[in-house]
Amino acid sequence: MGASLLTIDLDALAANWQALDALSAPDVETAAVVKADGYGLDTGRVAQKLEGLGVTSFFVAVAEEGQIVRKALGNGPDIYVFSGHMAGDSDILTAANLIPLLNAPGQVTRHFSTLPGHAFGVQLDTGMNRLGLEPEDWEALRSDLMDAGPRLVMSHLACADDPDHTMNHQQLRVFKELTEGVARRSLAATGGILLGPEYHFDMTRPGIGLYGGLPFADALPVVQIEAPVIQTRTVRPFETVGYGNAWEAHVECEVATISAGYADGLIRAIGPKARVFAGDIPCPVIGRVSMDLITVDVTHLDAVPPTLHILGQHQTVDDLAEAAGTIGYEILTSLSSRYTRRYQGA
Repeated sequence: MGASLLTIDLDALAANWQALDALSAPDVETAAVVKADGYGLDTGRVAQKLEGLGVTSFFVAVAEEGQIVRKALGNGPDIYVFSGHMAGDSDILTAANLIPLLNAPGQVTRHFSTLPGHAFGVQLDTGMNRLGLEPEDWEALRSDLMDAGPRLVMSHLACADDPDHTMNHQQLRVFKELTEGVARRSLAATGGILLGPEYHFDMTRPGIGLYGGLPFADALPVVQIEAPVIQTRTVRPFETVGYGNAWEAHVECEVATISAGYADGLIRAIGPKARVFAGDIPCPVIGRVSMDLITVDVTHLDAVPPTLHILGQHQTVDDLAEAAGTIGYEILTSLSSRYTRRYQGA
């Protein structure tokens, strides 16, 4: 086996959705965010698994992603597009029956001039300053938009992964003020669900929590990565390992080289704080992560196994992300096509 093995547990993903759904009030719809190729795990497979649980609303970043979800699921569910109605999207929105979340006055004009009568939603900016109609634009356009009947009015929390951050309450207040009287509203993604029922409104939109990431600490791990050991060698005191002589041995040690690297999405910054595992035994990464290879100290093992685990029961995407000084989202969405992929629970 030359390529590393990426195992994706769709049953764990389903259990994570069910757990987040249970945290919402019974009258709140729990949707699912499947953008970025289902956070790197295959949009079609992820969406099909979630539809089997009864999910009827999905969210993607751009219209082209919506096409893939529509092809996988058929005509049943609602598919919302966060980027709204971009120039050139009209044919895709129509053919795939997608619901753009209009987020700027120009998009409102484009949508009603090119696709009159086509379903839409509205995205509001409540303080994140990223996407969404500004309050003054919403005030000017609200009457016409509400007369046309948006399927959803939503906004996005900037600091939901920090429950005590004052921005959460500020955005909640602004969203309530802007949407008073609106029939169907959504504010909470994974972090917002955990903030409590006041943030749930009519629909929640879990994303990272479905895939095993923080801030949903109770999430089951969805991905496992194991990499084959290509070679082991004895490194003597004062010899170095890897590019730039970045690691130097102080005593004689055994070093294993495994078939994985930053071309597989294991970003260079994970070394030297990361570990891999031989069963339950941690083995420190040493030297720099290179494009195709990672070197590991296995001196303390009685025997070196044929593969070592990078992600799994003992190390989550967020553990690996912490070693790299990043977030679990980046680890998940960086996983490359070079892995041999195995799906469980499909």
